[in-house]
Amino acid sequence: MEQSGIAGMKAVWGYFGEICKIPRPSKSEQQIIDYLLAFAGKHRLEATRDKVGNVLVRKPASAGRENGKPVILQCHFDMVGEKEPGSSHDFTRDPIIPVKEGEWLRASGTTLGADDGIGIAAQMVILESRELVHGPLECLFTVDEESGMTGARQLRPDFLKGKILINLDSEDEGELFIGCAGGIDTIGTFRFEMEPPDGSMEGYRISVEGMRGGHSGDEIHKSPGNPIKVLNNFLLAAGNTHGLRLSSFDGGNMLNAIPRDAYATVCMAGGQRKEIEEYFTGCSEKVSAELREFEPDMQLKLEQADLPRSVLPPDQQLKFLQAIDSCPHGVISWSPKLEGMVETSTNLASVKFVEQNRAIVTTSQRSSLESAKKEIANRVAVCLESGGAFIEHSEGYPGWTPNTDSEILNITKIAYRDLFGKDPVVRAIHAGLECGLILQRYPGLDMLSFGPTIKGAHTPAERIHTGSTEKFWKLLLEVLRRIP
Repeated sequence: MEQSGIAGMKAVWGYFGEICKIPRPSKSEQQIIDYLLAFAGKHRLEATRDKVGNVLVRKPASAGRENGKPVILQCHFDMVGEKEPGSSHDFTRDPIIPVKEGEWLRASGTTLGADDGIGIAAQMVILESRELVHGPLECLFTVDEESGMTGARQLRPDFLKGKILINLDSEDEGELFIGCAGGIDTIGTFRFEMEPPDGSMEGYRISVEGMRGGHSGDEIHKSPGNPIKVLNNFLLAAGNTHGLRLSSFDGGNMLNAIPRDAYATVCMAGGQRKEIEEYFTGCSEKVSAELREFEPDMQLKLEQADLPRSVLPPDQQLKFLQAIDSCPHGVISWSPKLEGMVETSTNLASVKFVEQNRAIVTTSQRSSLESAKKEIANRVAVCLESGGAFIEHSEGYPGWTPNTDSEILNITKIAYRDLFGKDPVVRAIHAGLECGLILQRYPGLDMLSFGPTIKGAHTPAERIHTGSTEKFWKLLLEVLRRIP
């Protein structure tokens, strides 16, 4: 079957639909690994799985291209599992349900997994096709990209043979990426000595919902709001005005996603419900006015609840809330070289009371500069340590330094111009790509990243633009054809 035209695009969407049926959240990817290995076996392609879980499928060159430069196509096969509040979806068991809305495809109440399911689907069509023109191909599917880049980090230096790598994990059609930020995670663990509340107090549940969230790299600059910060500010203020006592705090979920919601269970002085509600309404109106331009759907709620069994002692509560208050979130600095490019940022990703007396605060830092990445990670650590937290840093991952003289970049720029009549944008990305880690293992690789337009990645608002996916597909095939 000819795969370069409409039939090829239909095949891409067909495989994407199959992939949506396969549960593949980070660290639970065995089903998609088995699926890819079975696919390779069906098509009599050489396939290898390494000890980490990375899958490599090799395809010989098309006729007459046997001496062409070997090319690696690369994407990850895990996805971020985020869902709407109240959803019972189990990402380890339930399929993703795609929904078409005009020129966009989204999921029903969950992340879609187009990041990077569309990269998987495109590679599968290329692997099965007998009509496409290309040199020797290696299709690399990496494990656990979204929660630690484990696959790229542990890639063997003898696993790949290709000289050119095209990463299919970018999310802006018409843009070619030649660099990315490095990253590191900073995690603080707090321990408390809980105590029973005063029996005269009344219980409340406080909610901050409906904030946009988003990808902690691509979208960290789009809103100054963070529901954890909004909730924490009220808890601090009400501690002073109404003797608020904190029992639990639950905000955010995924390390690489900007949080969308935050909740707290508290108790406050009994017999003052009207005064407390009026105070909360005033605080809510003030915050809503400040963030309305960026967070028009934000909702703050105060509801009565059962009196909690235990609360933080006042001194420990104050230190904890002040530590969260001092912890930065958002853009730290902009690139002096690339206009509109974030250079350094930090994401206050989640605050979770995981046990009766323990809370975990999860943050992630990104920067194009290794020194700035370490500096902001240390700054966050100091903030959390001020509240008594025990600090752990992840191993981190390096950035990818741009190479404007790249051969694959020049080939792709010309191919894009010839196909679509205009020049693509060439830039670096603030999000983390696996390219930096792969380049550590294979220093001589010539690398480039591009993909279709995906919005709302890492949130239930994730959606992929169908027209841009067709352009991505055409460009990928044309680039493969033009590589000498």
